[in-house]
Amino acid sequence: MRNASVVTEFILLGIPHTQDLETVLFVLFLTFYVFTLVGNLLILLAIASSARLHTPMYFFLCELSVCDIFFPSVSSPKMLFYLSGYSRAISYAGCVSQLFFYHFLGGTECFLYTVMAYDRFVAICHPLRYQVIMSPRVCAILASGTSFFGCVHATLLSTLTFQLPYCGPNEVDYFFCDIPVMLKLACADTAALEMVGFISVGLMPLSCFLLILASYSRIVYSILQIRSAQGQRHAFSTCSAHLTAILLFYMPVIFIYLRPTPSPWLDAMVQVLNNLVTPMLNPLIYSLRNKEVKSSLRKVLHQLGFLPEQ
Repeated sequence: MRNASVVTEFILLGIPHTQDLETVLFVLFLTFYVFTLVGNLLILLAIASSARLHTPMYFFLCELSVCDIFFPSVSSPKMLFYLSGYSRAISYAGCVSQLFFYHFLGGTECFLYTVMAYDRFVAICHPLRYQVIMSPRVCAILASGTSFFGCVHATLLSTLTFQLPYCGPNEVDYFFCDIPVMLKLACADTAALEMVGFISVGLMPLSCFLLILASYSRIVYSILQIRSAQGQRHAFSTCSAHLTAILLFYMPVIFIYLRPTPSPWLDAMVQVLNNLVTPMLNPLIYSLRNKEVKSSLRKVLHQLGFLPEQ
């Protein structure tokens, strides 16, 4: 990547209109971050320790938990660092890294949710062929594909963003380096890049979301054909957790990147929801209504000494 910039570092101004709230935000965001890490690590331990959960659905849930550990780690440590009174400066390379890994992990999750919807589609609409279609080899290819296309997506966006010259102001009016705020600092015409960013960051998640809706339309139709009320409840219970997580992930992305008139404060609040709150809620969403995961979690917590033996 060619660096035509004279700016060597940027200053992160943080969330707009939150002056004098640094201590409150530090405690709040640190709590979110710790719960995110602990919750997703427990999900990984629960799935790894139970042979019953070694199925395609939980394999993809493991990948989601890994993403949910690293995704908030892109911006949260630096944000907590400057909220605690330390420097708000971030190096040019650090800013590039933030933007790349944010869109790499975000793109990976976007594709992963689509793959998880396909997994549920096969499980409910083609149950007799499920083991054949979702073989370990196919699961590995799909999981690798989500990371590969997430990497391609992030490489394109970070290369286009940082090939622009940054030769003037270096104050980033946000709490991490993202495309919309970085384009405001570029010393060049950004119209073409804004269109590419709109297509890549906005329409790509929207396209995945529409594919997921198409899968779930077919799933709902198939569930309604199940004669057993218990079978219907089990199928809806399995899918409702995934749908809830999808809505929590996609709505902020579409809201931020497809809105014609951005609002810095509102965008920052929605971005915090996307970066910290959603990864924290995912372990709860996938465990509260899932008896197998709850049972495995209890065993893990017993082994770790956090729950007494019953």
